[in-house]
Amino acid sequence: MKSNYVILVSLFLTTASVFAQKDQIKAAENALKNGNAVEAKTFLVQAEPLLANATEAEKAQYNFVKGNTLFELATKNSDSDANYTAAAKAFKEVISIEKAMGKLKYSEPAAVSLQTIKGKFVNLAIEEGNNKNYSAAASKLYAAYELDVTDLEKLYYAANYAVNAKEYELALQYYQELKAKKFTGEGESFYAVNKENKNEELFNSKQERDIYVKGGSHEKPRDEKIPSKSPEIYKNIALLLIEKGKTEEAKAAIAEAISENPDDTNLLLSEADIYLKANDLATYKKKITAVLEKNPDNADLIFNLGVISYNNKELAQAEKFYVRVIEIDPKYSNAYLNLAILKLDAEKGLIDKMNKLGTSTVEMKKYDVLKKQRDDVFKSAIPYLIKVVELDENNIEASKTLLNVYNALEMTAEAKALKAKINK
Repeated sequence: MKSNYVILVSLFLTTASVFAQKDQIKAAENALKNGNAVEAKTFLVQAEPLLANATEAEKAQYNFVKGNTLFELATKNSDSDANYTAAAKAFKEVISIEKAMGKLKYSEPAAVSLQTIKGKFVNLAIEEGNNKNYSAAASKLYAAYELDVTDLEKLYYAANYAVNAKEYELALQYYQELKAKKFTGEGESFYAVNKENKNEELFNSKQERDIYVKGGSHEKPRDEKIPSKSPEIYKNIALLLIEKGKTEEAKAAIAEAISENPDDTNLLLSEADIYLKANDLATYKKKITAVLEKNPDNADLIFNLGVISYNNKELAQAEKFYVRVIEIDPKYSNAYLNLAILKLDAEKGLIDKMNKLGTSTVEMKKYDVLKKQRDDVFKSAIPYLIKVVELDENNIEASKTLLNVYNALEMTAEAKALKAKINK
């Protein structure tokens, strides 16, 4: 009789704990319905230790109520990031349990809530990005990706934000995951003009866009190809490896990218730049020559070569590239602008020398010589700046630079006319 008594007590305790756990979940549901998410969370905390004896259906119910409770707290700005993340985990647990059971009671609303949380993370990421909080933006987009690992676009933008945040190790991890999953980002975008406000709008699909066009609210449908992002991903992997000092791995990564995209000019340029950063000038020049042979009249390519040369203090070479760009496309305003900048760079060295001179007769003569050289530098930049302003009236910086040059050369009439134009 004694052993039977022990068994009966054990059964009684188990049954009591099950009832207690059910009561706590029910109390949490009622508290949540009454708008008291904090109280609901308290009941759930009390129920959690009793889950060991719960059925799978009860565990699914518990996690569903928990997810809703944490979601409600997050929407009220109570530790939003942590609560959204924990709510998502609970909803995923609901779906996992019910899938194993083969009985779906809470899975559909749980899936809807997961999509809502994903949207919240994306919106928060955009907000953080707009505020230049790039690290937080990357973290939130990665959280959105974790909720739906098939949505690799979110991982791609998380990687971009990580680069902006200078979290290079994290960015490299994200890009390598994109590469491993063969993400390309290729696709099509579908646009149409809203007849009422005359703005071109982007639609989720061709079917959706066509419905609006047929309905008469939109016109001028337009499709736009979205190019593959693979070359950019490979290039960024290589550049991040360079940043980490892993030059050989970087070369291998960019070579792999080129093998898959042999005609991608930007990749070929990136490969050349890697050899330049590795101080392998012979290979750098060989790569550059090969790129030019393939694209002798590509103004954008030659302009990029000019930028690379300028950044590496090869000023004469940069000037040749910019002049060649203008020969190919006389309206290429950035080439004129960069030529002006290149010319004006010489001013700093002259100013430094002028500032070091004293006031003796000999030094004042030296000063006059240097001042004439400085004036000649300014004069050499004027034609290029004038051309930039002619081609791009909205380039205020170019206009202001030209105004400063006029003032430095005491070209009063020209300065007055340009100032009036700027202030229009």
